[in-house]
Amino acid sequence: MRKPIIAGNWKMNKLAAEGARFLMDIREKVPEEGRVETVVCAPFIHLPFLSEAARDFPVSIGAQNMHHEESGAFTGEVSPAMLSDLLISHVIIGHSERRQYFNETDETVNQKTHAAFEHGITPIVCVGESLEQRENNETMDFVESQVVKGLEGLSEEQVKDVVLAYEPIWAIGTGKTASSEQANEVCTHIRKVIEKTFSKEAAEAVRIQYGGSVKPETIEELLSMSDIDGALVGGASLKEESFLKLVEAGANVS
Repeated sequence: MRKPIIAGNWKMNKLAAEGARFLMDIREKVPEEGRVETVVCAPFIHLPFLSEAARDFPVSIGAQNMHHEESGAFTGEVSPAMLSDLLISHVIIGHSERRQYFNETDETVNQKTHAAFEHGITPIVCVGESLEQRENNETMDFVESQVVKGLEGLSEEQVKDVVLAYEPIWAIGTGKTASSEQANEVCTHIRKVIEKTFSKEAAEAVRIQYGGSVKPETIEELLSMSDIDGALVGGASLKEESFLKLVEAGANVS
């Protein structure tokens, strides 16, 4: 059975003191790591403190982006070597907001995914369609292309360790949520793409999250689906109470 993974994406939120307080508040309440993998993906300014503070309890700390180069003249960027040096375990790659506002492409997603593995960081690779693409029945082809291009050149063993996050763009930050059946249909297709491109073993091992206005009220039904292994959570990850409810739901998956 694939271990559920709940990852909070704070996006551009929380001052340093607020981030520290959040981690301290959930510290004694997070379920044991064996039942669910809990990840907090924070802005770069939080990472040194969070990484140090989380070492003695079951929360992994992730970044929201990184450059694919190890060092160089890239003003304003953070390298995988810098993240690795802080013992950052995960990094979100190719979030739709990065694609929309910062010119992220399938090619840069692929470069960053390879770089993450080279530095021992688990990539959370995001894919998802726009409302126009869904209405034009282009969802499956578009998401398949993102998956194939984003994972190109990885080994089968690396693919088993990737976390894929299906986030329909039309449901991110809008309050709209794809139905559990709609979300699972795309996640099932992603798993078939992995099987076709890599192997059945890789397809069975890879974990696929759903993201898009996930709330405590919807998480249990989402996690009951055959091919949804967790959630990449935005707004609901900013408050301790709602985030813990999501993590507890992941821990209770049987």
